Amino acid sequence: MSPIETRPNPIEAASRPGNGERSASPEARNGRAAGRRLAAGAFVAATIIAGLILGFIPRWRERRETIADMSELAIPTVSVVSPTLEKPGNGLELPAEIRPWREASIYARANGYLKDWVVDIGAHVGSGQLLAEIETPDLDQQLEQAKAQFALARANLHLAETTDARWQQLLKSASVSEQDADEKTAAREAAAASLDADRANMHRLQELVSFQRIVAPFAGIVTARSVDIGDLINTGNGSRELFHVAQVDNLRVYVRVPEPYALDIAPGQTATLTTPASPGRIFAAKVITTSEAISTASRTLLAELEVDNSQNHILPYSFGEISLKVSNSDPVLTLPSNSILFRAEGLQVAVARQDGTVQMRSVKTGRDFGQTIEILGGVTPADRVVVNPTDALVSGARVLVQGVPGVLAAN
Repeated sequence: MSPIETRPNPIEAASRPGNGERSASPEARNGRAAGRRLAAGAFVAATIIAGLILGFIPRWRERRETIADMSELAIPTVSVVSPTLEKPGNGLELPAEIRPWREASIYARANGYLKDWVVDIGAHVGSGQLLAEIETPDLDQQLEQAKAQFALARANLHLAETTDARWQQLLKSASVSEQDADEKTAAREAAAASLDADRANMHRLQELVSFQRIVAPFAGIVTARSVDIGDLINTGNGSRELFHVAQVDNLRVYVRVPEPYALDIAPGQTATLTTPASPGRIFAAKVITTSEAISTASRTLLAELEVDNSQNHILPYSFGEISLKVSNSDPVLTLPSNSILFRAEGLQVAVARQDGTVQMRSVKTGRDFGQTIEILGGVTPADRVVVNPTDALVSGARVLVQGVPGVLAAN
């Protein structure tokens, strides 16, 4: 048999040190191994750091963008408008309150129960027309008692008069003393006074009984009825209004004229009235009186006008608009109505300043032109006023002007 040939194991051959390595010292071999481990550790650390950096930068950028977006959203975006000069023309348009010429609240004067009502709301009634009847059993009994008391007092007076007359005849013949005669005279006078008191009490009760009939005090329209059959009627502290009657053939119209135009309003001046209920229709009005004093609360003059309403085209207690001719037609400063804030400090506007903040300013208003309001003081045409300001706006708050992205309220 031929001997078996053996080949060297490659792994073992590779693991065996070479000639150079066999000749190297153990210290050198340990140094090279430590260098390889250090290089591997540095490579792993660099890989970890690179991974952290690559993962942190996008998140950092996203966080910065989110913070920027939130900061931008926290600042409200507003629209601004500058006060403008407008020429109002020769007419002065003012809101008006329309009231009946006369009105009355009807209350009961007698206690009892409502027996019946004969008119309802919207009924046209004449002066003295019956509205309702009250049943008063207690009052009726009191009247009967008063009548009986009056009859008794009259009988007592008749007896006292007869007795006094007889004693006066007896006094002439000295049959009675003067003292007794004077007593009979005093008794007659007391009976007469008692009769007068009973007569007055009876008349008082008769007047109260007459209030069983609730009648209209004047011709007009029944605008309210707040009782029904069988309701308890009380004239004391718990009394309530039974009916409300208004005279509407003529109407009173009240307007408040701004102070600058107060001297232009005088009794006899003509005007026109328009109402939302009758669009397109114009009603003639006439100034009948003014308060002749400026209200310290509104700085206006209260004027009262008369309007004919014989055709019942105007509803009482409604609102309208009065047009008055005035001599002052100079241009006036105006702002949109939706730029005014009503606060405890009064009327205010928010003015956008150059530093990107707002300033709350108190303003004085004049005439109301509907979409715009006359401004008498507080702002100038150079100011930029915020439109539709929120109640949260305060002085110093930062805002963005609409139409200029990313730019604060500055030019």
